[in-house]
Amino acid sequence: MAVPRSTRLNSLLQRELGSLLESLILQGRRNVLVTVTGVKIASNLRDATVFVSIYGSEAEQKQLMEELGKKRALLQNALASHVIMKYTPILHFKQDNTAAQADRVMHILQELNLDQDNA
Repeated sequence: MAVPRSTRLNSLLQRELGSLLESLILQGRRNVLVTVTGVKIASNLRDATVFVSIYGSEAEQKQLMEELGKKRALLQNALASHVIMKYTPILHFKQDNTAAQADRVMHILQELNLDQDNA
């Protein structure tokens, strides 16, 4: 069964943007970890929402999201040179807090488990 074109494009853009973020944005930042968790490209291929997960302090997360917004054009140009498409999509960055929420839930469950063991 063939994989839909949009799914293939999303995966390709996710992989390329991860590499570009590492080489263009995260140079010299050792205390912040950024992962491109997903890309959702619009059906007209003109826009793409890029979901990023950022591990670091709240101030570092905010600063990095602002920097991604400012360097959007740079990333789009670099993406255009790596991925040949009729239209290079306009990138919209959105922070993905799923991993942080999962960590919080696991921490709560561990605390509840410890409380049950102590009772």
